[in-house]
Parts: sequence; structure tokens; C-alpha cells
Amino acid sequence: MLDQIHWLAAVTVLGVLEQAYFFLQVIYARRLFGISPPKISGPPEFERIFRAQVNSSEYFPIFLALLWQAGLFFHQGLAAALGLLYLYARYCYFMGYKASSSERLAPIYFSAGVLWILIAVSALGILHFFLSHYVGLNILQFLTA
Repeated sequence: MLDQIHWLAAVTVLGVLEQAYFFLQVIYARRLFGISPPKISGPPEFERIFRAQVNSSEYFPIFLALLWQAGLFFHQGLAAALGLLYLYARYCYFMGYKASSSERLAPIYFSAGVLWILIAVSALGILHFFLSHYVGLNILQFLTA
């Protein structure tokens, strides 16, 4: 079984490390700008870093659920590759937002596109499972024919 999930697990660990990096960036920004918790406002430079981290945290559970569903029900390699693309886009989003609020736009649209692809792949994989398991219909055969 582990050979069927090792890439998903690796991408998950990379995602957790990325989230930790984003958290650390907020801690460093708090120290740099003298903003103690629970305050969340300050100079625009701090607020952009804070929002980039919060936004990334909000989407992380969605990403993880889709990554694992796509990997388990469709194809581990494709899901892991899409996961790496998503993590890279989120890193670009964070760094862009840190620099300027307008530089976050292209990476956020790209990462949203990757999430939509993961949704489609997950749905197709789950649909295939139900149809093949309960109806005896293999829809993937039709796609490859």
C-alpha cells in the first residue's frame, strides 16, 4: 500500500514545510515591525505578509483533501505533480504578495486553476470507482479508446 501513496505523502510533507515557512515569515515580520500578537494590523508591508500567510492557510485543507482524493482515486503521479505545481504557485503567491499586492494575482489565478484540475481529476476518479464498483461500467475505458 505504501508504494501507492508515497508521492502523496512526500507532497504533503512539502506542503506542511511550506506552511511552516509562511508562519515563520509572519513571526519575522512581527519582530521587524514591532507588532505583538494578537494585533494583525500595521504597516502595509506587514499586512501583506500576514494576509498571504492566512490566505495560504485557509486553502491548505482544501488542497490536501483534493490531493489525496485525486491520488487515491485517479493517479498518484498526476496528483503529486499537480500538488507540486500548486505548492510552487502558492510560494510565488506569497513572495509576490510580500512585494506588492498586485504581484499576487497571476500566482493566485494559477493556483486556483490547479485546484480546479484537482477537483476534476478527483471527481472523475470517484465517479469511475462508483460506476465500476456498483454498475460494472468502466468510464476510463471510454476515455482511452
